[in-house]
Amino acid sequence: MSKRDYYEVLGVARDASEAEIKKAYRRVAMKNHPDRNPDNKAAEETFKEANEAFEVLSDSQKRARYDQYGHAGVEGHTHGGSADFGDIFGDIFGDIFGGGRGGGRSHVRKGADLRYNLDLGLEEAVKGTSVKIQIPTAITCKTCDGSGAKKGTQPVDCSTCGGHGQVRMQQGFFSVQQTCPRCQGVGKQIKDPCQTCHGRGAVEDTKTLSVKVPAGVDVGDRIRLTGEGQAGTHGGPAGDLYVEIRVRPHPIFTRDGRDLHCEIPISFADAALGGELEVPTLEGRVKLKIPAETQTGKLFRLRNKGVTSVRGGGQGDLLCRVIVETPVHLTKRQKELLEEFQQLQEAEGKRQSPKRSGWFDGVKKFVDELMD
Repeated sequence: MSKRDYYEVLGVARDASEAEIKKAYRRVAMKNHPDRNPDNKAAEETFKEANEAFEVLSDSQKRARYDQYGHAGVEGHTHGGSADFGDIFGDIFGDIFGGGRGGGRSHVRKGADLRYNLDLGLEEAVKGTSVKIQIPTAITCKTCDGSGAKKGTQPVDCSTCGGHGQVRMQQGFFSVQQTCPRCQGVGKQIKDPCQTCHGRGAVEDTKTLSVKVPAGVDVGDRIRLTGEGQAGTHGGPAGDLYVEIRVRPHPIFTRDGRDLHCEIPISFADAALGGELEVPTLEGRVKLKIPAETQTGKLFRLRNKGVTSVRGGGQGDLLCRVIVETPVHLTKRQKELLEEFQQLQEAEGKRQSPKRSGWFDGVKKFVDELMD
């Protein structure tokens, strides 16, 4: 009899994710497990089909061969549904109880990953730098080489689980596999702990690392230092260290991707008559020409004066927004001149203040329509 399509067996689409496949397998396995369906041959066959389908679709290499060649591509690479039901069903509850099938076969554990927040100035983030950081961490105990056992001794198999790291419990018609409460899934016990690390296999320490920060990094970027995280337990490999970039506020510039922004205050006279200003950039000062009759908020773009991102894409621009500054602490003579200027300007009306005149005309029209 020809085999059913594995995706059909589990009831998932062909582009289903690993999590969706696992969830579907659990659902079918729980429904058709022989303990719940005694003397039900159809349920037993469905359970075997689901087991075989999950064995293929949960393995990326087997799944790729199956997608390309069908059942012929994985012939001889599956157990054909003959695996022990108890072991299979233990996988379903493995994540819930802290482990899966074979979770305790090795007492070696990889160390945890660490994160370090690195504060940089804008110039450092843009141009790149190299910094020294100190990391409090756990390192492998040199006395016991990470085994946790006293020098000259070795950990022994756990007396409760026999070294498997898991124990099986009967709950009604379910046979549930869970993490061994004595060894916490390690499968080993230390009779004579190391006097240096007290059985942990690691000791607290502080290490100094050199971090090379590439040019163009931005807030939230991470640099991975392989093997610089927490030490593994019982001789396992160390985790990784992730250095996360944070950039301190800059007194002049703000960054938006590859572009930089800044505000430039200019005088009323410069805005009206025009002029030339020196503008700071991260590479030095440049000249910026302000045309006559420039309005506050006007944006000027300086090409290629921004940032080259660590992800590439060319250099950004510097966007300068001019802000017309109202003079303060006026002298008597300055006030007289401004009053005279105001009178002359009002005589010109809309020609010299089109926005102001237009706004007041709009207000008048609004009020008139409201009163009608």
